[in-house]
Amino acid sequence: MAGAGGDTPQQGDGPGKAAPKAALLPEEPPQEQALRRSAEELRQEDRLSVCSKLCYAIGGAPNQVATSATAFFLQIYLLDIAHITPFHASLVLFIGKAWGAVTDPVAGFFISKSKWTKIGRLMPWMLGCTPFTIVSYFFMWYLPPFVAGRVVWYLTFYCLFQALTTLFQVPYSALTMFLSPDQKERDSATAYRMTVEVLGTLMGAALHGQIVASAHASDHCAVNLTINATDSSSSLSNASNLGREVYMIAAGVIGGVYLFGIVILFIGVKERDDPYALNSDKAIPFFKGLRLTMKHGPYLKLTASFLLISTAVQLEQSNFVLFCTHAASLHNHFQYLVMTILVSAAVSIPFWQWFLQQFGKKSAACGISWMIPFAVMLVTIPNLGLAYVVAFVSGLSIASSLLLPWSMLPDVVDHFRLLNPHAKGPETIFYSSYVFFTKMSAGIGLGISAASLEFAGYKTGLCKQSSTVILTLKILIGAVPAILIVIGLSILLFYPITEKSRKETEFALELLRRSHPSTDNLSKNEEDTWI
Repeated sequence: MAGAGGDTPQQGDGPGKAAPKAALLPEEPPQEQALRRSAEELRQEDRLSVCSKLCYAIGGAPNQVATSATAFFLQIYLLDIAHITPFHASLVLFIGKAWGAVTDPVAGFFISKSKWTKIGRLMPWMLGCTPFTIVSYFFMWYLPPFVAGRVVWYLTFYCLFQALTTLFQVPYSALTMFLSPDQKERDSATAYRMTVEVLGTLMGAALHGQIVASAHASDHCAVNLTINATDSSSSLSNASNLGREVYMIAAGVIGGVYLFGIVILFIGVKERDDPYALNSDKAIPFFKGLRLTMKHGPYLKLTASFLLISTAVQLEQSNFVLFCTHAASLHNHFQYLVMTILVSAAVSIPFWQWFLQQFGKKSAACGISWMIPFAVMLVTIPNLGLAYVVAFVSGLSIASSLLLPWSMLPDVVDHFRLLNPHAKGPETIFYSSYVFFTKMSAGIGLGISAASLEFAGYKTGLCKQSSTVILTLKILIGAVPAILIVIGLSILLFYPITEKSRKETEFALELLRRSHPSTDNLSKNEEDTWI
């Protein structure tokens, strides 16, 4: 009778003492053990080699090379080499960015309808658009012999370039989701991509900046100060001829980089056919997916935050050379300052990748705010030594702003998949709409920037601008980016996906994939499946 009582296990020796501990730690059910073992085996299969990550990263570098050169030098090229008025330059920049933004959802629509081929579903788009991108980029920097139609010329080729880079960037960005279903592997591939893209940005600014620096050298200004009014047009013509030659050389070099990048991407990257979705061939309709995307809270908060932050960074990039040339008397140093920014950004990407893994992705956003006080200091105290300090800190902030959205967006897609397990192919919708909003905001920012210079009285070809223009450049470099970054980071505080919820989503998706080997069990008439 005593053996049947509840006190016996406590009084006995050996196994009797271990019984309460065993009761506190119940054994995992066999089914969950099998799921965990299966998940571990799949993780081993889903790991990407360093070579694959590098090839993926190198494939996106040419776009960054060209985008960097465009961001830093297109505005000053239109104003000082092509001699387009600031108002017309603002039209070119805004309409071109807006056209590229409109192309994003259109590209997302057609890409989402693409069928699987022997080389993948996304790879044909990247291969097909690259030759046309090279041609449009070259002619965007060509100075036509006529004057009356130059605005139309640059508007046409800038719009073509923006549209074609969209046809490359949307499938390339979405390719992250088709490299591996493992979140850590995707984050690692994104870190490789961001590091190489920042190096590409550095390469673009360095190549382009060093080649075209002679077109903006200070000795032209010294000459202009000594000539009379009758010789000024001849001097401007000679400067334009020199600028035309060096800008075309730079465009040809960057065109060669495009060819190298697409070859490496094609050879080294293997695209998977939706490896993480439930085994369904039924793709989500584009407009239904877009409607669901626009209702997805984490996506809206992430997009709203980073479109403001990316606009701030774009304003810094597009006006930095003008600021150094006209407002800070640093025209002999601007290419080295640009290189300092980009070297700092490139070497800090691994640090930010480590930081977000240790402390979380939202915590890493604090680094974006570092540029604010230093930029304000540069505006108020335009000193050469301080300029290099500002350039270095700005590079740290830019690295954080580049890495974070592309690292957080896959988490948003996974969160959406958990809420909508029947949906296949939402990746291109998310990525195309995100790029649409960031491009549109950047286009508005650039348009307002160039229009502000027009209203301030910016005169093309002049080496010394008015005090109103200098004040406008200081506001565009200091105050406006600071306000946009503060608002963007404030919105990011309400971003709901934490490190804990991200891991829970990953585990829940793994269980869902194992529990539903096909989507036949899911209701075909269900608009949304909430978990």
